[in-house]
Amino acid sequence: KKKRMFLVSRITGRKSNTQLTTLCPKLNVSRRSFFVRTAPTPNPDSLQFFPDGVKVMDKGTLDFTDAFSARRSPLAKALFQQEGVKRVFLGPDFITVTKDEENEWEYLKPIIYGSLMEFYSSGQPILLEEEALPQDTQIHEDDPEAVQMIKELLETRIRPALQSDGGDITYHGFVEGVVFVQLKGSCDGCPSSSATLKNGIERMLTHWVPEVAGVMEVSSYEQYLELTGQVVPDSDRPVSLEETSREALNKLEQKLETTKE
Repeated sequence: KKKRMFLVSRITGRKSNTQLTTLCPKLNVSRRSFFVRTAPTPNPDSLQFFPDGVKVMDKGTLDFTDAFSARRSPLAKALFQQEGVKRVFLGPDFITVTKDEENEWEYLKPIIYGSLMEFYSSGQPILLEEEALPQDTQIHEDDPEAVQMIKELLETRIRPALQSDGGDITYHGFVEGVVFVQLKGSCDGCPSSSATLKNGIERMLTHWVPEVAGVMEVSSYEQYLELTGQVVPDSDRPVSLEETSREALNKLEQKLETTKE
């Protein structure tokens, strides 16, 4: 085991995983000094926006797949108000916006620029409250050695590479030699996602972890459970932001309305 963990430290440069939480402060940015640069992603329908000189997420990432899930983020909510915006992904220093097929970037880009400028000059928080993020790659004492290696590689080698392209990855489990993951942001639906999964992620994991026979992409935690025949109590189920119940969100809105009054 010591030899295995030494290998992890040698290839990743770190020994343990850090807990992911996020705290988004209010930001006031002058319109005159605000600048946003863009970068393409492997997905032609996704574009990265980098607000100059400001952080987006202090730690972790958040993936909003529709306007309803974005209600806790004034930034994501503002972007979803623009016609053609299909998905919003918040990274450490960038926002990945995914558009629908009916709209072109030539039309959408200036609109998104304006939305970002208006938001960052308003002083609103990126999130309405501190959000605890899923700890999918946090290493636990009872994790088998193979699982520890998988989580370490995902967190320190694979995740940073995907985030540089405007995406992210979530680890769901390791069953009978297969690693189940979910691609997010620009990686989800990208034409080259299959190549990324096989040539990048699977090749690295099978090389460093002999127990890994392959990697399978799933669209949700529920699909992972269905494919592996598992049933997990609701209390043990990791809940993502987009899976938060409507009842909880309604309670939050009522609380905010009461505070305003």
